Amino acid sequence: MVWMSRTCFRKYGNFVDNLRLYVRGGSGGMGLPRLGGQGGKGGDVLVVAKKEITLKKIKAKYPLKRFVAGVGMNSSVRALKGEKGPDQQILAPTGVTVTTDNGKVLGELNVEGDSVLVARGGQGGSFHSGFQPSQGQSKHIRLDLKLIADLGLVGFPNAGKSSLLKALSHAKPQIASYAFTTLRPEIGQVMYEDFKQISVADLPGLIEGAHMNKGMGHKFLKHVERTKQLLFVVDVCGFQLASNTAFRSAFEAVQLLTKELELYKEEILSKRAVLVVNKMDLPDAEDRLAELLEQLNNPDEFFHLLPEDMVPRKNILFRDVVPISAATGLGIQRLRTCMRQSLDEDAAGGADPLHRDRLQALRGAVTAQDATSWGSPPSV
Repeated sequence: MVWMSRTCFRKYGNFVDNLRLYVRGGSGGMGLPRLGGQGGKGGDVLVVAKKEITLKKIKAKYPLKRFVAGVGMNSSVRALKGEKGPDQQILAPTGVTVTTDNGKVLGELNVEGDSVLVARGGQGGSFHSGFQPSQGQSKHIRLDLKLIADLGLVGFPNAGKSSLLKALSHAKPQIASYAFTTLRPEIGQVMYEDFKQISVADLPGLIEGAHMNKGMGHKFLKHVERTKQLLFVVDVCGFQLASNTAFRSAFEAVQLLTKELELYKEEILSKRAVLVVNKMDLPDAEDRLAELLEQLNNPDEFFHLLPEDMVPRKNILFRDVVPISAATGLGIQRLRTCMRQSLDEDAAGGADPLHRDRLQALRGAVTAQDATSWGSPPSV
């Protein structure tokens, strides 16, 4: 029995995934010239990862988006060395990259408790500074949320990603015949019988030119960066975004998706990937699948079907090609098992031969089980 819980956001317009803040470290305390006393250091400003926090909550709670640490204590007769000023903590969600306005990365928040120092407090007054304190650092920073998930669903609009999520989870995402139904990022947790959990991110559909920030553009692509592996989802019969755009076959869709990722950030294509061929319940789907597999095995012979500037520089090698019908449920169990195997293999890395043999045996058992309904589609 496999189930999936889903966490989603009400609508993309209310989902905040980037926030600009002003931060300033506290000023140091005054030194005491008469007795050579040293003022306390100003407090620091840190961004700290915490559960149950969202960028939207930060924006609502701190409308001025201004964070200033405490001032260091002055040196006095009773305390020649002044106490450090209190730090200012900005609680933020995991999955955030902290950058400066010019794009310099200050740090990342990957797990709860991670922290990034964003503004240092000033030094207290001392003999070396003529007992005059210095001011703390001040700057604008950006909190850029990139969802963390094991698997990211990558596909053009209407490829059936929402239907696939429903088939995996028995949930009720918005599904319709028009192109853009997923307008918000969603993350689900798939649990297996041994209590292993896999997170799957369903993200807004790409369009051609997404790398140039067309459509949802970078709002989609940046979240792909934080997934361990990719699940390409294509319609076996191809798709056409609008009446004034070109029809794209399943093979063309795969190559265009690859090119969009390549143009945005080429290292994304180093992730392990599985190709999910959806809508196998449609007429002529078996013939279309056979055609797609032939094209994927000999891509150079079919690149002339694409615009020259949209041909990927490197062919993506899929670990598996899994035909499914999200509408009827056929192939879903094989996909679940494939997801688990792929992540386990990544985690094992150069694992011992016994572990690899077990993975291979599991793959063979699942392939044999599915042969009655789908045959055994080859890996590409």
